[in-house]
Amino acid sequence: MSSTATAIVTLPRPTLGMRQRARARPLLLAAALLSPSAVFLVVFTYAPVAQVLVASFAERNFDGATRWGVGNYARLFADSHFMTAVSNNVLYAAGTIIPSLMLALAFALGLRETTRFTTILRTLIALPLLIPLVAAAALFIFILLPGAGLLDYYLAKLGIGQTNWIGDPSLALGSIIAITVWKNTGYYMLFFLAGLAGIPQDFLDAAKIDGAGAPARFWHVTLPLLMPTLGFVLVIALLNVLTQVDHVIVMTQGGPDDATSLVLFYIYQQAHQNFDAGLASAATVVSVAFLFLLSFGSLRTLERGTHYES
Repeated sequence: MSSTATAIVTLPRPTLGMRQRARARPLLLAAALLSPSAVFLVVFTYAPVAQVLVASFAERNFDGATRWGVGNYARLFADSHFMTAVSNNVLYAAGTIIPSLMLALAFALGLRETTRFTTILRTLIALPLLIPLVAAAALFIFILLPGAGLLDYYLAKLGIGQTNWIGDPSLALGSIIAITVWKNTGYYMLFFLAGLAGIPQDFLDAAKIDGAGAPARFWHVTLPLLMPTLGFVLVIALLNVLTQVDHVIVMTQGGPDDATSLVLFYIYQQAHQNFDAGLASAATVVSVAFLFLLSFGSLRTLERGTHYES
């Protein structure tokens, strides 16, 4: 008869320091993985924002002395060129956002069904998205050239005389608006197509069975379910209004007589032509703050009528 001796090994109980190190290990790993992105954000986002904010309160004299205060903001709101740029930007926003969103939604509704024909049309409408804004501006310079451009050439066949589309103060901003609508409509259409694809067909079929016509189905089914997409696209459109200025620089340089001067072009002028960093920084802070408030207000307003699918 054999007997087996079993040895019981008692492991040391983990101390408080061991438990703390075990808990800290995942945090250290996460910090190591996030550190490259954090450095990138600090260097290229947060540091420039802080620099612009500080520069907006710094007034530098010709003798090199620096005074701190709100003098840059006082000069900004007293500058008639800035107020002209603001009023132009309001007209530019209304003239680009409303038509481009309406056209994008109409195209998305009309091209919702996927066929070979609709695929070709979608591609053609979204094609301007692939063209850089600078290249599009250079192209439209030749199209809108007075007398020799393609537009005047075909209008002359209808008996319409030559028109200075980008040299006439009453037409220049409208020409810039038309180019922007042409450039952005296809981009917004892609978002609306994605939003329409997420709407269950059962809802539309049920409304149709209940006797709802196409307009009623759009207003009471499609549009409420499309509100999250509409809110997102509206914010993107607002950002584009204040950040797209390449075509203005290439085509008009803000002219004639400040007719196409936008807020971002005004900032560009003050920073890179007049070398007034304080005034440019103050205009940047004001425009970003206004954009934030406008985007926040737009999203809050749209969320009141937003329906999310469960």
